[in-house]
Amino acid sequence: MDVTSLAATASANSAAQTQNTVGLAVLKKAIDIQAAGALALVQAVPAPPAASGAAGGTVNTWA
Repeated sequence: MDVTSLAATASANSAAQTQNTVGLAVLKKAIDIQAAGALALVQAVPAPPAASGAAGGTVNTWA
């Protein structure tokens, strides 16, 4: 191998590593955005009303 091919190989490896680093950062950001959206959806679900007394406390499954 001559110096030119070594330099080209090192440059290609450096570029690939940079692309991988940037791709990973973008993936992490996308996951963070999805997590924030999912949390907002979960928090938007209203709490179920509490059952008072015997009315509405059971489900009749006899058919």
